[in-house]
Amino acid sequence: MPTSSNFYLTYIKLRFFTKVKRFLQIKAKSFQPSDHQPRNDSEILIVIEEKKGIMGKEGDKDNGWMILQKSVKKLHFGSWNEKEVAVEEIKKLAKEDLKRRKFMAELGVIPPLVAMVAGPDQAVLRRQRLAVQALTELANGSFTNKALIVEAGILSKLPQKTDNLDGNTRQEFAELILSISLLANTQFNMDSSRIIPFVVSILDSSNSSVETKCTCLGTLYNISSVLENSASLETNGTMTTLLRLSSLKEVSEKALATLGNLVVTLMGKKAMEESPMVPESLMEIMTWEEKPKCQELSVYILMILAHQSSIQREKMSKAGIVPVLLELALLGSSLAQKRALKLLQWFKDERQSKMGPHSGPQVGRMPIDSSPMSPRAIDESKKLMKKIVKQSLYKNMETITSRANGGSDSSRLKSLVVSSSSKSLPY
Repeated sequence: MPTSSNFYLTYIKLRFFTKVKRFLQIKAKSFQPSDHQPRNDSEILIVIEEKKGIMGKEGDKDNGWMILQKSVKKLHFGSWNEKEVAVEEIKKLAKEDLKRRKFMAELGVIPPLVAMVAGPDQAVLRRQRLAVQALTELANGSFTNKALIVEAGILSKLPQKTDNLDGNTRQEFAELILSISLLANTQFNMDSSRIIPFVVSILDSSNSSVETKCTCLGTLYNISSVLENSASLETNGTMTTLLRLSSLKEVSEKALATLGNLVVTLMGKKAMEESPMVPESLMEIMTWEEKPKCQELSVYILMILAHQSSIQREKMSKAGIVPVLLELALLGSSLAQKRALKLLQWFKDERQSKMGPHSGPQVGRMPIDSSPMSPRAIDESKKLMKKIVKQSLYKNMETITSRANGGSDSSRLKSLVVSSSSKSLPY
């Protein structure tokens, strides 16, 4: 992707020049007297003034650049109280402009902010939250800043126990990780195995809000879009959590979308086949008429599981999937109808192959002691069988339609069934 390539080149260049700058600073320190302070704060001021000149009138509209100068200086060299004030100002300035966010990263504000995230002590909770909020703003709209945040070690600073976090802090961490997870689709090498346990622990917590769970599911969806991450997702028990959340209507769509990414992988499909919740939980979702997207995703997952697997098709058939598919084929969205009809066709073909040429009622072969049937009797038998099939089909479809329309319009349905051929129906 061109955008991904441009971001990666920018990130590499920024890392190169940062390392060169650090090397020159180390060389300069070796020539300074021991009682002479390094001029890092002066260098920051000079860089800000240069940038202000480049930006021109944009920096003169308000005192934003002056506030930025003081905030960066306090963040690097101030006391803890001054650092907290500086982080608050950096967070406000980062909301205003993407150019400022990129410029702040060039000034080196990301490493000290990441360092402030660590600390389980209750005394530093406010400091931790401010740092997470500021990092989230800096990561907004900039893949380079996201990569620098990961490079600074944010993944190793994530809390080990999420139950100790209050609801707001949990949501703020979830938003930061969601932003960082967008790097999964780039060339940046991100260790997703450190993100997954943290996200799953939030999803499994009963104290997490629906909003926080949706945010965490968005993170898992971004990670699952890369096939190489399927192994990490499986080893952390993510599949069980996703199947459980898929039954909650508030978050079902995001959970099913992630399951749809995982089921196409070998490990994901195997884990889903072995789950005791499949196919019953997915069949239940197929009956949610008020959630058409969830119906489409659930029947898609079942299609992948049933494809070239007679064991899974038999398992679904025993669970009673055929009436559910018939209802979806009649009342679902156009995409859900196509997928349901495809599944029904597979069940029909499998049933016909099991019957074989010598199963079912035989017409040509008769017992030795009985007299052969006349052609008229054979025709009557065929007509009787067709009549029984049509009556059974009408009864099933009338039940489905009455559930959807309150029992109305059954006469129109009857005429439709009678006029159609039983050969075109799966059962």
